[in-house]
Amino acid sequence: MSPHPIAETVASLMPRAKAELTELVAFKSVADFEQYPKSESEAAANWVADALRAEGFQDVALLDTPDGTQSVYGYLPGPEGAPTVLLYAHYDVQPPLDEAGWATPPFELTERDGRWYGRGSADCKGGIIMHLLALRALKANGGVPVHVKVIAEGSEEQGTGGLERYAEGHPELLRADTIVVGDAGNFRAGLPTVTATLRGMTLVRVRIDTLEGNLHSGLFGGAAPDALAALVRVLDSLRAEDGSTTIDGLGADGAWEGLQYPEADFREDAKVLDGVGLIGDGAVADRLWARPAVTVLGIDCPPVIGATPSVHASARALISLRVPPGVDAADATKLLRAHLEAHTPWGARVTTEQIGQGQPFRADTTSPAYEAMASALSEAYDGKQMQAAGMGGSIPLCNTLAALYPDAEILLIGLSEPEAQIHAVNESVSPDELERLSVAEALFLQRYATS
Repeated sequence: MSPHPIAETVASLMPRAKAELTELVAFKSVADFEQYPKSESEAAANWVADALRAEGFQDVALLDTPDGTQSVYGYLPGPEGAPTVLLYAHYDVQPPLDEAGWATPPFELTERDGRWYGRGSADCKGGIIMHLLALRALKANGGVPVHVKVIAEGSEEQGTGGLERYAEGHPELLRADTIVVGDAGNFRAGLPTVTATLRGMTLVRVRIDTLEGNLHSGLFGGAAPDALAALVRVLDSLRAEDGSTTIDGLGADGAWEGLQYPEADFREDAKVLDGVGLIGDGAVADRLWARPAVTVLGIDCPPVIGATPSVHASARALISLRVPPGVDAADATKLLRAHLEAHTPWGARVTTEQIGQGQPFRADTTSPAYEAMASALSEAYDGKQMQAAGMGGSIPLCNTLAALYPDAEILLIGLSEPEAQIHAVNESVSPDELERLSVAEALFLQRYATS
């Protein structure tokens, strides 16, 4: 059986896709402008805008969102009476972390062992290329059969909510019949997967103060209250002995119904060291997709090299809490802040500050768009049936769009399968996944237009 013409077109476009992803990955578009110049993000936004204009998009605009970043918007009109589909991705990326830990430079797309390595290659600059490939394939095979809106966010990784607030202030801009979020991923490379749920997230800074200034640990240690020690006590209170998240008043016993995640597979995907146990209880899928999870993202304290023998006057930490579907993120934030304050020892002064929040999300996988996507994915993946999985990560915009457009169908696909190692060193994308998902998206748009 000969390949579908769409598949043949996408295959012919892959060298161009690699060249474009190379250009896009080269921008150090980390939306934390204390770490990376704003000009890098602006240059990436302009690249996306130029790409949309080259494909015939109208009304292309750089949207100045309230968090000081830019999102890129464009509209491609389709046939009269056709439905409207919004395609989402984001061009901002996580910091590269330890650049010395990368086998190749993080902002240079490098092919190695059949994968393309670089920060943002899968999450989510590759998603932008996926959308472009799908649209080009349709244009080469009869035209794009729907109205298309594209939105490329500029601060998704920061969780600062710029695009969410902009969308709320301009509710007609992103209105669509169906929304395809290209920021998820297959459960396993080669296994076509839609993401049915997302956990929400809240970010909280906690600061503990005990003294007017640091003290000599020999002269005062043993009686002077150490702020860093107090902080360690507080952070430890967020976990039970088995590592389960324990925040006063927050349920942590949810169960995931659906595709399961074998523990051996998880250990391999997460690269858990031999002899080190997993944390929590219940099935791995329960822990990842149906329960809250707290993580200490950073602690402000002196580094080991250069540390002095001192009792510390103050210390602070940044805490992330992933919130499962069915729990309101604002309520979870209140419980987390109350827990931190209640578990601070020795009467130490404690302050908490919320710096980011996104609600969890649950998709309706029985909708007509999912039927069209199931058919498209099956064809793109040689007859394999579409699976529905949860994702422990957060895409705050999904809940905003669901609230703004309650009748819209929202589908989550993408390139972030386990081997991609998103957010870690040596992030990569599988070109085979990019090719197949681009084919699937194009076929989906064709089938959805006639559904």
